[in-house]
Amino acid sequence: MPLYDFKCGKCGENFSLVMSVKEKESAQIKCPKCNSEEIKQLYLSYYTKTSRKS
Repeated sequence: MPLYDFKCGKCGENFSLVMSVKEKESAQIKCPKCNSEEIKQLYLSYYTKTSRKS
């Protein structure tokens, strides 16, 4: 399942949640620190490494 990173607009807390795409679309995400719903998703870069040679 994907890992999503969020930031609270009220207290500034950064947190991550593991959930399916379907769960994310229907979830009411709240800050674990202040319980605010003023949440923004962070889009972080990543890379994958495979054993195949290109």
